[in-house]
Amino acid sequence: MQKLNLSQSLSQKLSPQQIQFIKLLQVPTAELDTRIEEELEINPALEEGKEEDSDSSQDEFEDNYEEDTTQDDRDVNIDDYLDDEYGGYKMQGDGNYNPDEEDREIPISSQSSLHEQLVSQLNFLKLDDRQRIIGHQLIGSIENDGYIRRDLDAIINDLAFSQNIETDVDELEEILRKIQTFDPAGIASRNLQECLVLQLERKEHPEDPTVINALKIIHECFDEFTKKHYSKIQKKCDLTEEQTKDAVNLITKLNPKPGGVADGLVRTQYIIPDFILTNTAGKMEISLNSRNAPELRVSRSYSEMFDAYDKSDKKDKKLKETVTFVKQKLDAAKWFIDAIKQRQNTLLRTMEAILNYQKEFFIDGDETNLRPMILKDIAERIDMDISTVSRVANSKAIQTEFGVYPLKYFFSEGIATDSGEDVSNREVKSVLQAMVDAEDKKKPLSDDKLVKMLNKKGYNIARRTVAKYREQLQIPVARLRKEL
Repeated sequence: MQKLNLSQSLSQKLSPQQIQFIKLLQVPTAELDTRIEEELEINPALEEGKEEDSDSSQDEFEDNYEEDTTQDDRDVNIDDYLDDEYGGYKMQGDGNYNPDEEDREIPISSQSSLHEQLVSQLNFLKLDDRQRIIGHQLIGSIENDGYIRRDLDAIINDLAFSQNIETDVDELEEILRKIQTFDPAGIASRNLQECLVLQLERKEHPEDPTVINALKIIHECFDEFTKKHYSKIQKKCDLTEEQTKDAVNLITKLNPKPGGVADGLVRTQYIIPDFILTNTAGKMEISLNSRNAPELRVSRSYSEMFDAYDKSDKKDKKLKETVTFVKQKLDAAKWFIDAIKQRQNTLLRTMEAILNYQKEFFIDGDETNLRPMILKDIAERIDMDISTVSRVANSKAIQTEFGVYPLKYFFSEGIATDSGEDVSNREVKSVLQAMVDAEDKKKPLSDDKLVKMLNKKGYNIARRTVAKYREQLQIPVARLRKEL
């Protein structure tokens, strides 16, 4: 039996203009030029230059041909556009820019890739065609950090299927040992222990007692070395405290990642600030990076073209299609210009709110003066949605006299103190870092001791929170901070 029911539902819709604004808002300064160039290429009605005040036809085309509504003019479901790659509301992590973001106007120095360097060295070996193919397969299995983690049996199978070469582990290891003599030292290792051994064996003076002791430690006490059980190492290797200290110092100077830069390029990362803060006699002023304020205008020739077509006979089907096309391009140009202006306004409003909220920090740059601040605090001050503030904070930075800071730096949770006030967790992290820096490295402070010391300073903090902050600061546990 069929029934007819009525039901009500609410759904949020975004206009094309709003979508344009959302997408532009989350673009970092480093990418804005590229985004504008793309728009200039696809829309002939958009030009670079200052807007002209006497463009009366701009007002006219907005009121005409409203019946020619296309897909671009309809409201679009918000869910299709909010799955962006710049992060959501949580503000987690310390990264603020994609590692691939670069200033395209600044040349990037580069060198041959690690793979190319190794292949070049392989060509100097006296190998037959079969061995050279195996060598190429092994080099191709080396990961970005310089290690071969694939099982040799898997590489043997690859050679059989892809190169029709039958081999065995002995032959593979023979060629692998040749590759392990290449530069950089330690390359093509299968684990950290092998990597350290390869580097020690290539020391300039292998007969040096310190090198011999270091090799003995890696061969016989590698597990104890990774756990910093130095007393066990001394006893097992029959070394004095001084000998152990010299050998351990030598080992810690070796390179655990011989592959170096992951993609074989030497890159200099540039953070391009979106805002510039100037402090003149105590008066702080925020300005936008000029690259965030491009001069764009609607093409006068396209506006005049539309005006001419509008006065002609609209019964001609082809002419009507032409008018519709011109109108769409003019609309798109105007929307893009408006979205850029709205982006500038939103950036400034958000940054001004952050400046007012964290004014004490911006006066002297002291991290301990940062107040606890979350997205909601700024969203309420500028009367915007939290998602809007998130998009601004996730990909923007400000230049101050103390350095360049990503906006995410200023957002932090609060920690209660004995006085009943809330302080930023950045202040607590700063104090925690200072405690670890000042500790006796022979007897490093445990998390329990750090908690007691912080509690004495008035910070009401739990052990698990100290452990979390320590990990965020990339401070190892006490056992791994121990030194001889």
